[in-house]
Amino acid sequence: MRTDPAFTELRTARVRLRRSVPGDAEAISAYRSDPDVRIHQGWRKTDPDHVRGEIEQMLGRAPGEPGGWVQFSVETLDGGELIGDVGLCPDREESDVMLVGYTVAPVHQGKGYASEAVGVLVDYALDTLEADVVRAYADAGNVASVRVAANVGLLVVERFEETDADGSWHGVRMERRRVPAGTDDGPRSDSPPASAAEDEPHA
Repeated sequence: MRTDPAFTELRTARVRLRRSVPGDAEAISAYRSDPDVRIHQGWRKTDPDHVRGEIEQMLGRAPGEPGGWVQFSVETLDGGELIGDVGLCPDREESDVMLVGYTVAPVHQGKGYASEAVGVLVDYALDTLEADVVRAYADAGNVASVRVAANVGLLVVERFEETDADGSWHGVRMERRRVPAGTDDGPRSDSPPASAAEDEPHA
């Protein structure tokens, strides 16, 4: 896999993905702290100071660089409003696998934004960073998040259960593989979502 230290932004017809900056912390904290979002996520802290600290740490890492996540804020092109965030992280055990995660603020769900943002991110991971596999995990009960992944070609390959001090968690693993140039590799980032009305991701 490659790294991309010169990254600037990714665009679709309606959204722009740029590196998250400390000034985004308040907006990101607000929707991550929403109970309807947190129920599907694994964050233990969602306060602005914690989010800001994570962003500052990630800014020292280039997309594709091993060692942790790189986060991108998702903004509308029409107005520049921050509506969510997505992220990339090389898998620590499988060097050809790129993990992706995504969250959209509840007020902006159901409009297809997640499918656009995740679609262009997956294409970037496969085409620019040259990952062989893009992988996402989601709460098995979060049907909308699984649908967003399916919209951009990440299909469920495993269902599993994990147990910790907080109880049991039923999850799904979803993947899309890179294929040789000239071969149809599934939906591209500019493909319309299959079911935008149910686009409510918290992967």
